[in-house]
Amino acid sequence: MVKNFEEFQQASKENIDLAMKSVTNVQKSAQAIAAEIADYSKKSFEESTALMEKLFGAKSFEKAIEVQTEYAKAAYEGLVAETNKLGEMYSALAKETYKPFESMIAKAK
Repeated sequence: MVKNFEEFQQASKENIDLAMKSVTNVQKSAQAIAAEIADYSKKSFEESTALMEKLFGAKSFEKAIEVQTEYAKAAYEGLVAETNKLGEMYSALAKETYKPFESMIAKAK
């Protein structure tokens, strides 16, 4: 009886350790994702501010359209790149979250 209790206690401790590792991984990844989003938001704001300055300085309607078109293209390309980067970060987050539980799942099989 005591041996069974000790085994149960050890298994519980191991499961808690695994959960804590997983939470730590999630926390680190979430901080990295939040920092990336904040950096992208700041960069996007700065670029849109620069766009407004260029638009106000445009000498003709055609020049304003050209400036807007260049900005739209660059903004789209930047958004696609950022979306891919965040997708990779979220994928890594999922893998890191699951990693501590792999050994427990392998034992259960």
